[in-house]
Order: sequence, then structure tokens, then C-alpha cells
Amino acid sequence: MPNLRKVSRVILSQVASDGAGVKLRRSIGGGQISELDPFLLLDNFGTENPDDYIAGFPSHPHRGFETVTYMIDGQMRHKDSTGAEGVLGPGSVQWMTAGRGIVHSEMPEQKEGRMSGFQLWVNLPAKDKMCVPRYQNIDPEDVPTVDLGRVTLRVLAGEAKGPDGPVTGPVSGVATDPVYIDVALEAGGSFEQPITEGHTAFVYVFDGDVDVSGKEVTQHHLAILSDGDRVRLSSEHSGRAILVAGRPLGEPVARYGPFVMNSFDEIQQAVRDFQTGNF
Repeated sequence: MPNLRKVSRVILSQVASDGAGVKLRRSIGGGQISELDPFLLLDNFGTENPDDYIAGFPSHPHRGFETVTYMIDGQMRHKDSTGAEGVLGPGSVQWMTAGRGIVHSEMPEQKEGRMSGFQLWVNLPAKDKMCVPRYQNIDPEDVPTVDLGRVTLRVLAGEAKGPDGPVTGPVSGVATDPVYIDVALEAGGSFEQPITEGHTAFVYVFDGDVDVSGKEVTQHHLAILSDGDRVRLSSEHSGRAILVAGRPLGEPVARYGPFVMNSFDEIQQAVRDFQTGNF
């Protein structure tokens, strides 16, 4: 029998700032919930005021996890210590595996207009924490769009049920087997998404309101899901949310700013390596 996931907890994201003063809303990784294995942080940025984003995220290091940037509106230029550089525009996805270490910057490629999107941090298993850094840079046209009538899906990672069969997102080769779907619901829209039992899952509503398996979740709220094999999303009016799931690692987490390892000794080594230019 189908086992519908319910909402086990709802968290209102908190207003915060990061980088050189970029205004955002933080749910995972804030004061209410430090992590949701394997997810370490979820930030939602969205503003039309350039003063809230123009300073961007100057060069900073990462080690031991993955950062996922999903742009909804605006343009962000990425540069890093490997020599990679590019611009993320509306609908673009960048799945960066920091591995053993990378230094990068993310700076607005605009001086006015709306800038919005998400940054998600995903932990790496111990065996992969010191892997060679890599990127999956995905253009908007390479993210499949699924039209289900009053529901439109953009499938970034994992698999969704389309009208003609399964639709698979372009992100691949990630240890936590992620699902990442942007769900836009018109009034009266409804759909069900299978989720592997035992995997962590959440829904973050960033526009309107969404009914998550029978519980209304409003804008700026994170809904953590119970276990089960599927979730049902609908909206009486209209709403938009991201649905994210992944395999928990069940490993010790030691974190210090932009470094996430399994022990304090490994964190100290990461700091030494960064300070001595060994990234």
C-alpha cells in the first residue's frame, strides 16, 4: 500500500545575511535546525533591491561537501581557483562538488532588477570528502520541464513522473541520490511524487501556499516530511515550492564555516591547508 509522507515539522525561515551582506532567508543551517542529513544549509535569496545583493559573495573556500545554486531570476558570475568561470542566469543550476578544496566567488552580473534563487549545501560521505573538485553547470534549456496541466515541474535532479513516463533531471553521479524539483502549482493543481523510503525529504514554499499531504504550508516556510514512499502537493490558490530529497549519510558531522568534515582534527587540517595554499 502507498505510504504517504506527512509534514512532521514546519519551520519559518529566518532573515539573515551572508557573503558581503547579501540579504536572504535561511531555514536549514540556522538557529532552528542545524542540519537535516544529508542537507547542511538552505538559503533562499530574493529581492528587487540591489543594495540587498550587489556586494555578492567574494572569494571564499569550501571543503568536504557540495554546493547547489539554482537561479530563479537574475545573473550571477562564478569564478574559482581551478580557473573555471561562467554566468548563471534564470533557470540555471550549478552543482559544485568542493571535495578536497576550492576557492570561489559568486558576484552579481547586474546592477538592478530582481535577483532570486536558492543555495543548498549537501554533505559528502567520508570516502568522498577529499575527492577532486568538479562542477555540473546546467543551462536552463537542459533542465526538463514537465507540464501536468495545472502543475509545472522543472526536474533538476532525480526522477519525476511525466505524462508519458519518467523524466530524469540532468544532475548525475551524486552520492546522496538526490531529488530536486521546482514545483509550480496553479489554483486546483495537484500531483504526487515518489520518494525512496528512508530518504530525507523537505518542501520549501517560496511563493503563495502549498498543501503538503494535507497540511497547508505558506510562503517562506520549510516543511520537513515524515518517512514514506511518496508526497502529495496541491494548492487551492497557487503556489511554488522546491521539493528536495536525498539519502542520509548517518556519519559524524564536524563543521567550521565553509569546511564540513567528520572530525575536529580534519577541520583543523582543512584550515591549515587553506592558510598554506594547499587547496
